[in-house]
Amino acid sequence: MPVNTKNQILKPTDPFNIHPLLQHQSAALDADRDDYRHAIDLLINNLVNIEDTSGEFLLRLTDGRVIDTKAWHGFEWTQGVGLYGMYKIWEMTGDKRAWDIMINWFEDRFAEGSPSRNINTVAPFITLAYLFERTGDRRYLPYLDVWAEWVYNELPRTEEGGFQHIVYNSVNNQQLWDDTLMMSVLPLAKIGLLLNRPHYVEEAKRQFMVHIKYLTDRKTGLWFHGWTFEGRHNFANALWGRGNSWVTIVIPEFIELLNLPKDDAFRMFLIETLEAQVKALAQYQAPSGLWRTILDDETSYEEAAASAGFAYGILKSVRKGYISKEYEAMGIRGAKAVRAHINAEGELTQVSFGTPVFNSIQEYKDIPLTSMPFGQAMALLTMGEFMYRFI
Repeated sequence: MPVNTKNQILKPTDPFNIHPLLQHQSAALDADRDDYRHAIDLLINNLVNIEDTSGEFLLRLTDGRVIDTKAWHGFEWTQGVGLYGMYKIWEMTGDKRAWDIMINWFEDRFAEGSPSRNINTVAPFITLAYLFERTGDRRYLPYLDVWAEWVYNELPRTEEGGFQHIVYNSVNNQQLWDDTLMMSVLPLAKIGLLLNRPHYVEEAKRQFMVHIKYLTDRKTGLWFHGWTFEGRHNFANALWGRGNSWVTIVIPEFIELLNLPKDDAFRMFLIETLEAQVKALAQYQAPSGLWRTILDDETSYEEAAASAGFAYGILKSVRKGYISKEYEAMGIRGAKAVRAHINAEGELTQVSFGTPVFNSIQEYKDIPLTSMPFGQAMALLTMGEFMYRFI
């Protein structure tokens, strides 16, 4: 029979004959699991109800268009990342509400008409590709075809064939941004696999290599936000938190998506790049468990969306065996810190607004904090990944 810590025989009246300490641990695990599941529900509810009531965060274009990057009904990278976070939650939990939200978002947006094409408006199409894969809904196929063909054949390129980070209000001539890997490269790879177009997948691999070539900081292993071939520099040399977090998310997603074998040279190159970054992140994690908006600047504010991306990528990479288990504790600290910043209304607080490439560090530090769909989504990714600890 089992014994307790005082080497006494457990009484038959103990339910299931389970040691009281184990009963306590089990109850604590159940409470933690329920709390994280509750956080997911709160995040989803907040995500679909975010509004810019003041108009402060609207993007007003010179041609008269007004782009809402904050509310759920917009069509931008912010909503695209939101959809991806929603899909990952559905994939794990089968949450019918999450499924219906995704389906209805695409129905409503396509009824309105597609937006102009740029790096960021491609972001929703990775989720559409997964939905097409699950449903076989033929109405989705023309969108996947046309948008992926635009990325492959018509998206402006930099020197050496990099995807130029063109957005609604700027062509960003000859510029590479780390955001691009998440917003356009990952969708292109997924659509390539789905539609049996291997040249898309090879192009996605090439984009990873050219972005790594020009955006990684060889001294730290972290990433600069941007690079320009005009003048050949990294702008402010900013080791920007959220830009780095896109990398921490997208590398394990890409490896998993392509199902690359362990002895594949490209897979090994990506993992080495990821582990160098994660090793550096260990140095810059704040005592709170979060990371700062400028990772190596202690005078910059702590930023929860980037921290959520780091926690997700680290925990997933450890779970999949891509990086050493020694980094797991860092990821758990990050996830718990993110959970602490989800308030009773389901908003992930301490999230910085959309951030262009700047020429000074101070400009990054001056970006305002506000609720955003991508913040909600990155927290969803983190909470979902953390739930694997209860399986």
